[in-house]
Amino acid sequence: MKSKILTTALALIISCSVAIAQNKTKSTEKQTSTTKTQMAMDSVYYTCSMHHDVNLDKPGKCPTCGMTLKKKTMEMTGTKNKKMEAMKTYTCPMHPEVKSDKPGKCPKCGMDLIVKK
Repeated sequence: MKSKILTTALALIISCSVAIAQNKTKSTEKQTSTTKTQMAMDSVYYTCSMHHDVNLDKPGKCPTCGMTLKKKTMEMTGTKNKKMEAMKTYTCPMHPEVKSDKPGKCPKCGMDLIVKK
């Protein structure tokens, strides 16, 4: 009789522990999902000072030159971003007379064009 009570109590304790662990996992998944959604809304990205075409979703080093990436945020306003993108002028760091409305390579030296500030 005591053996059955102990076995039942042990089974109850184990099932409660499993239920609590699953609840914590679901809570953590929900927080992670919320954080990802918020990050997408804030549009946080990391870019290289020299290579503006490098845009990564996490900090690190530029794959082209090895410089530390800088954190940037972009407002998610739709048409405003499209207008801002259209207003950008790209130029060569070595040949400022070379200008373009989109990123690319300098026709004179082959360097990546950067956003003119």
